[in-house]
Amino acid sequence: MYDELYAAWRIETENGELGSLPSDFYARLAGYLHRIKEELQMLEIKGIKATLLEHEGSNAARMTQDLTFTRYRKLAKLLVVGKKVPIDSLAAEEQTFYNGVAPSAEGFGRFVQGILVGQLIRITAEIAAAPSEAPMAHNRVTLRFLKPVPSIIGADMKSYGPFLVEDVASVPAENAKILVKQGLAKTVELQK
Repeated sequence: MYDELYAAWRIETENGELGSLPSDFYARLAGYLHRIKEELQMLEIKGIKATLLEHEGSNAARMTQDLTFTRYRKLAKLLVVGKKVPIDSLAAEEQTFYNGVAPSAEGFGRFVQGILVGQLIRITAEIAAAPSEAPMAHNRVTLRFLKPVPSIIGADMKSYGPFLVEDVASVPAENAKILVKQGLAKTVELQK
């Protein structure tokens, strides 16, 4: 995973364009960083292995922060200038973020265009959400987590997690579908 993280980090920091990440990139990255922390806790003697593992974890954490913030800035810039974001190049968590923010950016663009033609368009939740749609109601699904998952922004723009193995939580159906598809969680059937 370190090599994959390094390659993604280099692409994002050396290129002005938004690079492509696999859908499950952040889930695997979180698992990798978690495993490093667990290994360090199990090593009682501070030897060469522990020192190397500490450096690997430190470098991976630094690259992770740099990568995520760089991608966030690039994604936000694309939204601000109204360019189409290549959804297939986004990780699952980034897709959720984009789906929640893109309608607001489009609503703001319509607001600005209205001003430029001499009309004041009042910003309401409906305009910010979509041109002709009412605000979405988010169905929730109860999940049991099979793998550790970092905090996510739900389709309802609320924060969920982080989740550990065997945690049970209720999340928006849109997010649940992605988490189940990636094998990170299973739906829980509630008995009435």
